[in-house]
Amino acid sequence: MTDDEAWPALPLAAWRDTAATLQLWTQIVGKLRVAQTPWLNHSWHSALYVTVRGLTTSPIPHATGEFEAELDFIAHRLRLSTDRGSEATVPLQPQTVADFYTGVMTALERLGVPCAIDRLPNELADAIRFDRDRAHAAYDADFAHRFWRVLLQTDRVLKQFRTGFIGKASPVHFFWGSFDLAVTRFSGRRAPLHPGGVPHLPDTVVQEAYSHEVSSGGFWPGGGAVDDAAFYSYAYPPPPGFDTAAVRPAAASFNTTLGEFILPYEAVRTAANPEQMLLDFLQSTYDAAADLGKWDRAALECAIGVPRRPRAVS
Repeated sequence: MTDDEAWPALPLAAWRDTAATLQLWTQIVGKLRVAQTPWLNHSWHSALYVTVRGLTTSPIPHATGEFEAELDFIAHRLRLSTDRGSEATVPLQPQTVADFYTGVMTALERLGVPCAIDRLPNELADAIRFDRDRAHAAYDADFAHRFWRVLLQTDRVLKQFRTGFIGKASPVHFFWGSFDLAVTRFSGRRAPLHPGGVPHLPDTVVQEAYSHEVSSGGFWPGGGAVDDAAFYSYAYPPPPGFDTAAVRPAAASFNTTLGEFILPYEAVRTAANPEQMLLDFLQSTYDAAADLGKWDRAALECAIGVPRRPRAVS
């Protein structure tokens, strides 16, 4: 595989309508987990996970057994499967959100795992109920595939970065509300109550998500304050001086509108060593959050993991 295939070009302008539609489709799939899964700290029960074909819910409990939903960006279909061996698919193709929603719900009924979800999208200012949304209907298979390919590469680097921390850390997971792939480290201390204010997301959900101090990094395809794909890193609460901290690489900068460091995806994908550039960004922005926030780094960190080598314990 060439570097261009591993880290493909992903200019938002070329697939903006597809990205908007796909975000809504991932919300429908993600809400299946929310409807059936017990609440897990920081809304971790709601996230999707990167697979070698796309994004999955992982097994979801149901009164009749368990089922799973996977968005497959190679075959371009949503595959719904149960623990009884039955399967159904919904094509990923140009179609309205309303039609996709109906297709998913009909397939679940046919599989014997009916599931009612909240039909209003989260974290979007101009939200339209899924079953009424005929405005979003774009699907460019090539760019959906590229997006997944970027998620796959980023997932690998974020998982490597995660191994250098023995304190509480999240899985590497995809949040469909904000449409980003993230990993989060925790200092272990409580955080000030978050003010909330996220569109179409209850303040109680936001406050529970940010109940403890964090340093979080990930990938986002862009939109709004950053109108192109980018890697990001932020701290909550941001310690004094965080916005002016020196971080690597030189292409990274602090976005005052978002309140986080941004590294353009294009700078990473065209770098001589994309993985190392991304690791430098994640590490240096975490260093700034942890040092300025006075985290107990000696107790929380360890060496980056190596295959087949147990972590040394003194």
